[in-house]
Amino acid sequence: MATEIERKFLVKGDSWRKLAAGTVYRQGYIATQKTATVRVRIVGNQGYLTIKGPSVKYSRAEFEYTIPIEDAQEMLDTLCDRPLIEKIRYKVEWDNLIWEIDEFDGVNKGLILAEVELTDEKQHIELPDWIDKEVSDDPKYFNSNLVKHPFSQW
Repeated sequence: MATEIERKFLVKGDSWRKLAAGTVYRQGYIATQKTATVRVRIVGNQGYLTIKGPSVKYSRAEFEYTIPIEDAQEMLDTLCDRPLIEKIRYKVEWDNLIWEIDEFDGVNKGLILAEVELTDEKQHIELPDWIDKEVSDDPKYFNSNLVKHPFSQW
């Protein structure tokens, strides 16, 4: 079983923008329950199907599979809740870790979050100067919840 250990933060300022180019992501959710989340995503020319278990602190089970882009597009068009999540993801290397900065578009425009995957929940991390408040424990910032309660409606 794969385990994702991730912390999430709000981002401040624009200094991070010069550190990486962005990639467009489109994703939707087929199912969001307390026990599992099923996500479909298109990144560039590749489709992905991801199943995640419930979060326990910073960790959760995660299973991700590549799927044909045509299948991913069909699932986004016909099976996923609306609105879809639209964002540009920037990957920034900082202190030997990869930070993924998501700049949301559509109904979540204005929200910018940074996530960092860790190997251990107690792993020490140096926070870049563009990191603001930690929101790892706040479910309103989960992408699956941004479908139900978009940032523009807060």
